[in-house]
Amino acid sequence: MADAAGGAEEREHPAEAAEREPDYRFTLANERTFLAWIRTSLGLIAGGVVVHQLFEPLADVPRRIIAIGCVVLASAVAAGAYFHWRSVQRAMRRSDPLPGSTLVPILAIGATVIAVGAVVAVVVS
Repeated sequence: MADAAGGAEEREHPAEAAEREPDYRFTLANERTFLAWIRTSLGLIAGGVVVHQLFEPLADVPRRIIAIGCVVLASAVAAGAYFHWRSVQRAMRRSDPLPGSTLVPILAIGATVIAVGAVVAVVVS
């Protein structure tokens, strides 16, 4: 039940009451980082389509595996980019330390796995 001064409202959302608008330059930098991750994701999707459509010398199954790997990695990067952007934005609004990113190791490991798979597919075929 809310009192006349709205005290219950403040008790229900204490974290939101402590938030403040960060300097616009930091917000824009966070957005640019998000867009860079999205560009990376779009590049991976394009790479998957190219491998699937244009690499005829590779057998059908390895070609599909590499293409699907690119698209799956692109999906993970795009989703991770949003969640990272949101967590950084929240940390800036609350003056908390910025969170670390899991996107870098995910992208590095995923790209390495896809590259090794491509090398194996080329050597075997």
